[in-house]
Amino acid sequence: MPRIIAIGDIHGCANTFHKLIFDEIKIRKSDTIYCIGDYIDRGPDSKAVIDLILDLRKKGYQLRTLRGNHEQLMLDSGKSRQAHLDWYLNGGDITLKNFGVSSYRDFKPEYKDFFNRTRLYFENGPYIFVHAGLNFGPEDPFEDREAMMWIRHITVDKRKLGDRKIIHGHTPRPLEEVVNPERDDVYNLDAGCVYKDRPGHGYLVALNLTEGEWIAVRNSE
Repeated sequence: MPRIIAIGDIHGCANTFHKLIFDEIKIRKSDTIYCIGDYIDRGPDSKAVIDLILDLRKKGYQLRTLRGNHEQLMLDSGKSRQAHLDWYLNGGDITLKNFGVSSYRDFKPEYKDFFNRTRLYFENGPYIFVHAGLNFGPEDPFEDREAMMWIRHITVDKRKLGDRKIIHGHTPRPLEEVVNPERDDVYNLDAGCVYKDRPGHGYLVALNLTEGEWIAVRNSE
C-alpha cells in the first residue's frame, strides 16, 4: 500500500536519518515522503543528508522537500555580510565545512538547485505540510511566507483550516509531547534530534499518516 510519511528536522544528523529511512521506515518507491525542512546546520554532516536525499530521488524514491528557516538563512546569506554572519552563527559554519566551501556562492550547481527547489508548503488530501506552521491572520494563510518558515505559535482558525491537518516541525519539543499531541489538527514532528543532551530531545521523528504510526530514532551521530 502506498504510504504518506513525514519526517521532522534532521539538522545534519545523517547517520540517524539513514537509520530512520532504511531500518525503521523501510522506504518503498510507492511511498511519498515529506521532509519538513532544516536538513542543514548544527549537526555533524549536512552534506551527507542532502546527498542521501538526492541519491534516493535518482533511484526513483519520492521525497518532497520543504524549505526550513535554516535553508532560507543559507539562501539569503549571499545578500550581505550581515546575512552571511547570521547564517554562520546559526550553524552555517558547520555546513560550510561539510561542503568544503567558504560561502553559499561556492556550492556546486546541483546543491544550489536542490535548495532553490525546496517548497514552502505541500498539500496532499487532508494534509498541509509546512516547516514551521501557518499564520491564520491573513484571509489566505499561505500569503505569509515568513510564517511558514519561522512561526512558533500556531493559533488555528477552523473556518480557514476546515478538516485539514497541519504537519510541521521547527520548534523542538520533548519526544513525549511530540507523539502525544494536544490537538488532532496540528502535529509537530520536531523532537530536537540535534539536541541529544537536552532532556526528552535527541530524536528524529517520522509520522506514517497512512497507518497512524509514530516512528522515533535516537540520535546516533
